[in-house]
Amino acid sequence: MSKINLVTVCGHNTTMLKHMLTHYKDIVDDIFVVVYLSSNKDKVLSEVKQITNDLNIDIHRKTYEEPFNWERVTQLYNETKLLKPDDWWIVSDDDEFHLYPKPINELIQDCEEHGYKFITGAFLDRIGVDGTFPIIEDDCDVWSEFPLVGSFRQTVSNACPNKTVVLKGDIQITNGQHYAMIDGQDTYGDRWNHPLRYPVDKCFIQVHHFKWDISVLNRLRDVSRVKKSYTYHEEYKRMFDYIVDNKMKINIDDDRFLIEKSGNNYFDYPHWNKVTEKSIEFRI
Repeated sequence: MSKINLVTVCGHNTTMLKHMLTHYKDIVDDIFVVVYLSSNKDKVLSEVKQITNDLNIDIHRKTYEEPFNWERVTQLYNETKLLKPDDWWIVSDDDEFHLYPKPINELIQDCEEHGYKFITGAFLDRIGVDGTFPIIEDDCDVWSEFPLVGSFRQTVSNACPNKTVVLKGDIQITNGQHYAMIDGQDTYGDRWNHPLRYPVDKCFIQVHHFKWDISVLNRLRDVSRVKKSYTYHEEYKRMFDYIVDNKMKINIDDDRFLIEKSGNNYFDYPHWNKVTEKSIEFRI
């Protein structure tokens, strides 16, 4: 079977990076960390070096770019994957933890037997106790710090919930890593049921999103202040406004968010079928 690599592009905030790399470290053959910097004075590089040194991981590349240019981030993911086009790649931002319905090696074996070249999934938000935003340390158990799971982000902001999470190196991804690009066309709308996609009814990966820690308000504000022409400007502003209006908490009793206590097993969360349906409907 082909090798499995992890690629992540990190920058601006490294709160979850060590936990994310640890989550994947034992299931991949190699890890490619790309550091996205805004200037040569950016302290993020030293933070990433400390984390990767502790885990005995090399930094693959560093690059200096304008802040929060998601198009460039996606280019970096695609450029890195093309270094090994025949390998399989897990694509994950530094606050995204995939949970699979069966071991990743078995999923990839399925793909190779049936000719699939990419696997998709959708976000689940990890939420702190009572909807609060925890302080995250390198030695904490993040699953315990975020014991609740729901669909907050997509419900409040109408942001795309879909992610392309595992794919062959020669398959390109769209901005935000939401969809695969096949022959110059995205796999959205009428192209959702593409023959190269692992069928959603057989496997849809959970992307547990550890975004909602104590630093989230500053991050939402920073991103919402960038170019208003960016599609994500309004999405981040809606999330920022919600948190401010709700007195710095997520209302865990709001039925729209489907929030339940859940662990770190794919089958723990009771509303996954509902979230899957919402994600499929989003692409129509």
